[in-house]
Amino acid sequence: MKLGILGTGRMGFAIAEHLLDLGYTLTVWNRTPAKAQGLVDRGVVLAKTPADLANASDVIISILTDAEAINAAYAGANGVLSSPLAGKICIEMSTVRPETQIALAKKIAAQGGAMVECPVGGTVTPARDGKLLGLVGGANGDVEKVRPLLEKMCRRVEHVGDIGAGTSLKLAINLPLLVYWQSLAEALSLVGSMKIDKARILDILSDTSGAPMILKMRIPAILAALSGQSSSGAHFNIDSIRKDLRTMIKEAAASGYALPVTSAALSSFNDASAAGLGDGDGTELAAWWLENSCQK
Repeated sequence: MKLGILGTGRMGFAIAEHLLDLGYTLTVWNRTPAKAQGLVDRGVVLAKTPADLANASDVIISILTDAEAINAAYAGANGVLSSPLAGKICIEMSTVRPETQIALAKKIAAQGGAMVECPVGGTVTPARDGKLLGLVGGANGDVEKVRPLLEKMCRRVEHVGDIGAGTSLKLAINLPLLVYWQSLAEALSLVGSMKIDKARILDILSDTSGAPMILKMRIPAILAALSGQSSSGAHFNIDSIRKDLRTMIKEAAASGYALPVTSAALSSFNDASAAGLGDGDGTELAAWWLENSCQK
C-alpha cells in the first residue's frame, strides 16, 4: 500500500516517521517543502503538488492547519481533486468544523474517491509512537477498509458516525483540555504567596480529581515556563490552540449555544499570542498569565 501525507507540520511529520518505521512507502507534500526535509533525508519522496501526491498514492492522509489549507490542498490549482481518485481513499485528520469535512467528502466522492475523517486526540509523542486516539466518521465499508491502517496510528479507533461526527467529538474532547491551561494559571494565582516549592504544588494538584491526565506528563514543561525558560519544542502551540478555540465557538454558535468559559480562555490566549508567545507551548500560558495579569 502506497501512502501519501499532505501536511508535514509537527503532527504530520510525527505520523510520517511512525509509518516509515513500520515499513510503509511514503510520498509527502507540504506547502513549505523545507519542513519535510527530515523525511526526505530518510528516503521519502517529496511531491511537487498535491495532485502528484495523489497520483502516487493508494491512500491519501491529510492533517492540515485549517479549512483554508484543506481547500488549497484539495481544490486549489494542482490539488488532490484534479487527480483521478477512483478506488482511492482519503483520510482527513485535521481539526476543523464538521461542515468542512462534509463538503470535502462530497467533492472527493464526485471524483470517484472515498473519504474517512479521523481527527485525533494526542500530540507529537503519541503520534510518533502510534498511540493516538482516532475519532472516525464515515461510511462503514470505507472505515473498515482503512481500519488496519488507522489501528497502526492509533491506540484506540472509535467509529462514531458519519462524516462530521468525528470532528464534532474531537472539538468536544479538546475543549476542556485547552480551557484547563487558563484554569491552571488561575489556580496557581491562589497559592502564589505560599512558601511551597512549585514542583510540590503541581505534584499535589496533579493528584486530584480536578486535574487532567496530561498534567502529570507536562509538569516539567510547566515548571520550566514558571522558571522563565522557553519550551524546547511546542507539542501544541498557542496559535494552534487559538484556532481550535475559535472553531469550537463558531460550531457551538451554529447550534445556538454560547461558550462563555471557552471565550474567556480564548481572550487570554489571544493576549499571549499578541505578546509574542504564539509559537510557545500551551503549557507556557500559566507562567505568562501570572506574570502579566496580576492586579496591583
